[in-house]
Amino acid sequence: MTLKKIIIAASLALSLAAVAFAEEPSKVTAASGSNSALTAPAGSGATATAATTTQTPAAAAVAPVKHKELKANKAITISMFAVIIAITMAVVVKAASKTKSAADFYAAGGGITGTQNGWAIAGDYMSAASFLGISGLISLYGYDGFMYSVGWLVAYITVLLIVAEPCRNAGKYTLGDILSFRTSPKPVRAFAAISTVSVSTFYLTAQMVGAGKLMALLVGIPYKISIIGVGILMVGYVVFGGMTATTWVQIIKAGLLMTGAFLLSVLVMAKAGFNPIGFFDTIVSNPNIQDHVSKMVLKDGIIMNGMDAGQRFLEPGLYLKNPLDQISLGMALVLGTAGMPHILMRFFTVPTAQAARKSVIIAMFIIGGFYILTTLLGFGSAIHLTPQGITAVDKGGNMATLMLAQQMGADISPIIGDLFLAFLCAVAFATILAVVSGLVLAASAAIAHDIYVNVIKDGHADQHEQVFAARVTSFVVGACGILIGIAAEKQNVAHLVALAFAVAASGNLPVVVLSLFWRKFNTAGVISGLIVGTVASIALVMVSPNMTYPKVVAAGAKKVVAAIQQKQAALPPGATLSENDAKALAKAMEDAKQDGTSMVGLERPLFSLKNPGIISIPLGFMAAIIGCLAFPSRRSEEMFDEVYVRQNTGLGMAKAIDH
Repeated sequence: MTLKKIIIAASLALSLAAVAFAEEPSKVTAASGSNSALTAPAGSGATATAATTTQTPAAAAVAPVKHKELKANKAITISMFAVIIAITMAVVVKAASKTKSAADFYAAGGGITGTQNGWAIAGDYMSAASFLGISGLISLYGYDGFMYSVGWLVAYITVLLIVAEPCRNAGKYTLGDILSFRTSPKPVRAFAAISTVSVSTFYLTAQMVGAGKLMALLVGIPYKISIIGVGILMVGYVVFGGMTATTWVQIIKAGLLMTGAFLLSVLVMAKAGFNPIGFFDTIVSNPNIQDHVSKMVLKDGIIMNGMDAGQRFLEPGLYLKNPLDQISLGMALVLGTAGMPHILMRFFTVPTAQAARKSVIIAMFIIGGFYILTTLLGFGSAIHLTPQGITAVDKGGNMATLMLAQQMGADISPIIGDLFLAFLCAVAFATILAVVSGLVLAASAAIAHDIYVNVIKDGHADQHEQVFAARVTSFVVGACGILIGIAAEKQNVAHLVALAFAVAASGNLPVVVLSLFWRKFNTAGVISGLIVGTVASIALVMVSPNMTYPKVVAAGAKKVVAAIQQKQAALPPGATLSENDAKALAKAMEDAKQDGTSMVGLERPLFSLKNPGIISIPLGFMAAIIGCLAFPSRRSEEMFDEVYVRQNTGLGMAKAIDH
């Protein structure tokens, strides 16, 4: 059977399995943790629900919000999925015929243009957390949700100014290539590979769980079937098409994502008469938003009502209440991007350093435009869906954009609402596929190229053997991703995205920067920086508020129970609690029974910040510097001039790993 037939058969089998196993979507309620993997991580300010605060005058004037179900049309949505799968599979078939060498598999033969790579970087970077999570945060917390997107966007200034051109000129396929040129190759490649696989696994797990939850919520496809389907597709993209197929999948996905976000933003602004001032005035004067903010306990303990509450929605502090947490998160996002292995790999796909710079600039414009659109979508969701309606469907707000698409389309025609929702569901699906494909390729490259070819085989492997090793490891990494995704079904993995960026910023970035720009840097510095930065960031997260602490949960639940019971006692004779309050009471009474410790045996967090960047990033730099000063290497210093010339001119790039 030919390769083309195999791929087509796999695609048809996946589509048939999705239809066969799909069940009618059940009613989506505000289940705790639903689709939490898509929520942008960190931040410590959860809102107090209606049950936890007393009724305010502003709240009393608000008409009850009619909560809508988010229910995708299964036939239309699966058809949209099938179209996207067919298009991307056609790309894989074409790419497979051109993937002959290791350079083709890992770097698309260096034949991607700057413009194409810019779109691919944007596609690789705009994950489901960006598309669904940030707009959802904005719909619930206003300005603070927008701050997430600022961190991710500013990160590309770091990439442009520090790593894009030097990495493209000094490396070949992987992070290990960059770090091993003037150090001892084998130990450095081994540790770089471990770091790459760790970062990729954290990010991959969050994306896989997000894919499963998304399909289960929207289309009714069982979680495990969704994970297996995504896994089969991502393995197919990488194993058969390598970097060429992955690049074009990312370009297609970025184009679809920008199209969907732009069309929905136009509909939102049309409702406001394309008047941005009137748009934000509507936010401030919206009684539902005022009511939502009035039930949040601010850091200074003040509870706002009326126009003050509406204005507060456009100011910081509703979600990210701890300034140190904001700084720590910002450091991880801004510096972590420059250390993400799947982002670094993209610079090896372009033919020149100029193309590398161009690709970063194009990516910045695309990503910047996208985050402006998500801001409109988030605030538009708050106006047209209300925060109360959004949280009734998903407490994290992850479904806000999809709900908005359905409503905006339905205002024109019910069938347009179904089509628009189906299109954005398919785009979200393509988003996850593109990101996980890039992660699998980065992890497999680290194992096959760094470990197998350069450590085990000592660099003596022909092209056929290298490509075979790459495909086998891609298959294994993809299979492990499927198993991890299934095992993590009931886990809250939202913090893994922040952890991935923290590890990249704390371990990878210090050694990359020092290796490129510091003459004295050597093997001891690389290993010290990677170990200390990675271990510190992981350890701090394990003892942070990201983990679940049953006794802390129980204490909070008891306060909720007391508040609702007090509210119940104040009701007029014969009156009963609202449906939401009754559900909140039942859940709080159940949570109040929790007992035990966290995964590492703690009753409460030892580290108060949700993101460890403010501590772990300096530790990574310090460890790298101290390590190389403690164990100096004359050879590393002597070879710095060659690295300096190569990173600035690109001379000898093809020999970057020939030691």
